[in-house]
Amino acid sequence: MSETKKILGDKRRNLLVEWLSTSNEPLTGGELAKRTNVSRQVIVQDISILKAKKHPIIATAQGYILVKSTPSTKVTRIIACKHSPEQTKEELFILVDHGVTIRDVIVEHAIYGEITANLMLSTRKEVEMFFEKLETTNSSLLSELTNGVHLHTIEADNLHQLEKAIESLEQKQFILKD
Repeated sequence: MSETKKILGDKRRNLLVEWLSTSNEPLTGGELAKRTNVSRQVIVQDISILKAKKHPIIATAQGYILVKSTPSTKVTRIIACKHSPEQTKEELFILVDHGVTIRDVIVEHAIYGEITANLMLSTRKEVEMFFEKLETTNSSLLSELTNGVHLHTIEADNLHQLEKAIESLEQKQFILKD
């Protein structure tokens, strides 16, 4: 690799970190590619390099997020759920309507073991955007790999919010019982 390309790559990656650290919303690979005048694939590679250098960047359906290192006062819980793919939007709406953020979805795969996908969904609009992207990319839900069984890491400002959200999921029989 020529020294000029390395400098350009380093400068571009520094810009990516700066933009992600000052953004209050996820930034898409397409947006970052446009800002830097490179392809989306170059951005994907840059993000991989930054992650390897321990930058706390996560990829969500809405775009890239740099995780701020401020101590969290949020209450977090992992819940086990089971329902049909058609009920997924309802499940996510119940959670965000209670002020809960759905941080991720986790499934146990027979070959790969635990697979975790970052979601970071906090509003109905974000849930709608997630489903639009699911449809436009012709993708499947991870829970379809496990007959609807999956985990979510959820967080809220207080325990009462989490408990009310879980209670609503239990009423819909979305919580997996032993």
